[in-house]
Amino acid sequence: MQRREILKAGLSLPLAGLAGGGLATVWAATGPGQAFAADTVPALARALAAKPYKAAGSDLPEALARIKYDTWRDIRFDPAQALWKSERLPFQLQFFHRAFLFKQRVDMHVVRGGVATPVVYTPKMFSFGQAPRPAQDDLGFAGFRVHAPINRADYFDEVCAFLGASYFRAVAKNLLYGLSARALALNTGAGNSEEFPAFTGFWIEQPASSAKRIVVHALLDSPSVAGALRFAITPGVETVFDTQLRLYPRVALSSVGIAPLTSMYHFDATDRVGIDDFRPAVHDSDGLAMHNGAGEQIWRPLHNPPSLQESAFQDRRPRAFGLMQRKRAFADYADSEAHYERRPSAWVEPVGDWGEGAVHLIEIPTKDEYQDNIVAFWRPRAPLAAGREHRYDYRLHWCARHAWTPSLATVARTRIGAGGNGARLVVIDLEGGGLSELAADAAPRAVVWSSAGRIANAVAHANPGTGGWRVSFELQPGDARTIELRAVLEDGGPLSETWLYRWTA
Repeated sequence: MQRREILKAGLSLPLAGLAGGGLATVWAATGPGQAFAADTVPALARALAAKPYKAAGSDLPEALARIKYDTWRDIRFDPAQALWKSERLPFQLQFFHRAFLFKQRVDMHVVRGGVATPVVYTPKMFSFGQAPRPAQDDLGFAGFRVHAPINRADYFDEVCAFLGASYFRAVAKNLLYGLSARALALNTGAGNSEEFPAFTGFWIEQPASSAKRIVVHALLDSPSVAGALRFAITPGVETVFDTQLRLYPRVALSSVGIAPLTSMYHFDATDRVGIDDFRPAVHDSDGLAMHNGAGEQIWRPLHNPPSLQESAFQDRRPRAFGLMQRKRAFADYADSEAHYERRPSAWVEPVGDWGEGAVHLIEIPTKDEYQDNIVAFWRPRAPLAAGREHRYDYRLHWCARHAWTPSLATVARTRIGAGGNGARLVVIDLEGGGLSELAADAAPRAVVWSSAGRIANAVAHANPGTGGWRVSFELQPGDARTIELRAVLEDGGPLSETWLYRWTA
């Protein structure tokens, strides 16, 4: 299976097996409809959390469960049967069939006028190609996707998709699918002990004829925790998910990841050692951006390390963080098939006080571009106690660029190569902010720090090729195998965001 093909299919593939609870024990998905209110899904989650976890049974025919990826792609929803197509509403829904990796039934409901009605599955909604056509009419769905006019007023593009565990992804105007988000991460980076909570049911509010956004409610379950989410999704130049997360742990959660993002980074100009590829770079995201509670703006270029590494950036009341794709020119990648220059960034903006904790970045070695090997999330300092509700609200921006203080220059590119006498030469290009307003005789200073080794020849100078400035220095690592680096351009105060990097031998 190739990751590019998965992206074309609009899938959000999990990194491991799926697990889910039994929705039917707390919600009767039969009858004409049931009353629905803002607290309906949180109440269902609390009820689930009060009981021992029960994994969903497998009622999927073996013929569908064992098919391969190419055959699964043959199962296609009929666009003519998209929900709300005939009503000419500003949003439409299409559904994914259960098969292949996506065996779990995910119950779907439409909410109209305060009443939730199940979406009834029938094989007539799909064409099957070479895939086996099921005989029964009660198989249910694996997930769904939302379509809306986002690039043209007369065409309904796919805006977002929910499929696989608690994964979802979205695009903004003129962008393609790239990185994914999740509802929750548990024990991520801890090897085989990672747990994957799964969406077990969705309630989608029918939009008004003039609606600019669509509201999706989701029920989450896993052995350790149940949860409820509300997404208010507004497509556009930025596609924004106003997200409310309610968690009800069955056990204390010490290794929890809030607002997790998952992406792919193969190589760039920082780490081309051993890379035999015609392209200058290959990645869905090139850096982790952070705006911490102290007001510092930070850029941490991603890395494809020789072994799994985790970084934690301590903070209190974080303002924002995200996995970003800053390079936006075709020449940055020269890939006419994947078009990495059109992959979205994802920017998490907490609403309210998230307290003390850390933004965690996990970088996993990869030899190709077909595996998501980057994860970023917020981890609270204190474990989430069992038997109570924990709330996290945030705005998730799917965008080309993110909000940033206009006065500070940002890192456009980081390059690392051989220096003299065994040193590594680090070159950082800065653009934007107030750099263009510097006086001709200005002499900003490159302030560079390293946790080990020695820094030499740190300089800053104007870069006429870009209209920005360039900071460069030599790192003499000595015997160190891992070195933390920090650089900022200053002139009586910061002129740029703070650049951080973990160099590994």
